[in-house]
Amino acid sequence: MRFRLPLAGLLGLTVLAAGCGSSGGSAAGGEVTISYAIWDKNDQPSSEKIIAAFQQANPKVKVKLEITPWEQYWTKLQTAASGGATPDVFWMNSLNVRMYAKGGIIAPVEESKATGLPGAVVDGYRYDGKLYALPHHVSIPALWYNKQLFEEAGVEPPTADWTWDDVKAAAKKLTDPGKQQFGILAPMLNQVGYYNTMLQAGGQVISPDGKQSGFGDPASVQGLEFWTGLIEEKSAPAAEVYGDTDPIQLFQSGKYGMFYGGIWFASTYWADPQFRERIDVAPLPKGPAKEAVILLGLANAVSAKTAHPKEAAAFAEFIASEQAQKIISDSAGGALSLRPGTQDGWFKAFPSFHLKETYDASMPHGVPYPVSLNTAQWQEAETRLLADAWAGKRPVADAAKEIAVQMNEILAKE
Repeated sequence: MRFRLPLAGLLGLTVLAAGCGSSGGSAAGGEVTISYAIWDKNDQPSSEKIIAAFQQANPKVKVKLEITPWEQYWTKLQTAASGGATPDVFWMNSLNVRMYAKGGIIAPVEESKATGLPGAVVDGYRYDGKLYALPHHVSIPALWYNKQLFEEAGVEPPTADWTWDDVKAAAKKLTDPGKQQFGILAPMLNQVGYYNTMLQAGGQVISPDGKQSGFGDPASVQGLEFWTGLIEEKSAPAAEVYGDTDPIQLFQSGKYGMFYGGIWFASTYWADPQFRERIDVAPLPKGPAKEAVILLGLANAVSAKTAHPKEAAAFAEFIASEQAQKIISDSAGGALSLRPGTQDGWFKAFPSFHLKETYDASMPHGVPYPVSLNTAQWQEAETRLLADAWAGKRPVADAAKEIAVQMNEILAKE
């Protein structure tokens, strides 16, 4: 979508109250340059437009965009942090925010700047009673399905009222061994997959206070067995299928009826003109206990060591503003803006997908992505032990029990 910069007068929210170029390290009346680090090149167009809009309202502040691929992003950031030279503003996720906050690498942000943003996403960026980053994107799991396969099998397509039983029944009918066709994909994915079903069964990944694992809960085990049961019933392919090919690409092959994937896959699937006409998206089906959808937001953090704290904070605040969120939406990239009322441009970019309906049905049941101080450490144990259960080498309940033991040992040391 073609972008036109808004008038400077409309951007009053982002003009620095203390004036630009007044922080340490800048000459009086001179320009200030701050750096902004992201990891996804697909977000370069929208980031550049946001930077241009911010600079128009704050002409004495220049923002330098730095893009580092995900594979190197965190290593580069950790190296920079150890030397006290992180970017002024940089992308942060809820898996890492607590460690960076505890380490004094990022600075707290004003709570008021998050007003109007969904709490299920904002809460993922709190630590020790303070907010340490301002979210601007939201990732929502959803049920992608192949309309053509449903029609050929005579199965009604998914609706917002679907339950686990509907998924299982449809997956069975959609499976055709003769065509090497499966009703559903069942990769071992947490945010878009088994974390949701654990909650939907009435279980939990981690206790609300972050001190106890939820994997030992029988309800959590039921949520995990939803997936391994589909594999055992041969409605989903064996675990080794995902070793060589990304599930996103597997679904794109047209041989699978359903896929619990991200709503953000819309841009990827839309880029394939033939495939996009054959698929659609619906909200995640209800579990036996409740509806629940894991929300994971992407946020911007401000370096605690920046030489220009006022300018850096103002830029992070602007990205979370309504005007910047509309820029993100209208750019029709892979990211869905977070602020309510700004997403229409993104929805309209993919007109045949029921994205707005899925968003509207999902957000009221949003739950923050489960994290602690050392999330990566216990997730390593989780992934390693669940792999055997997914491969049918050990009962899910046994693997879950061992995860709980190891996870509790890690949490006790935090």
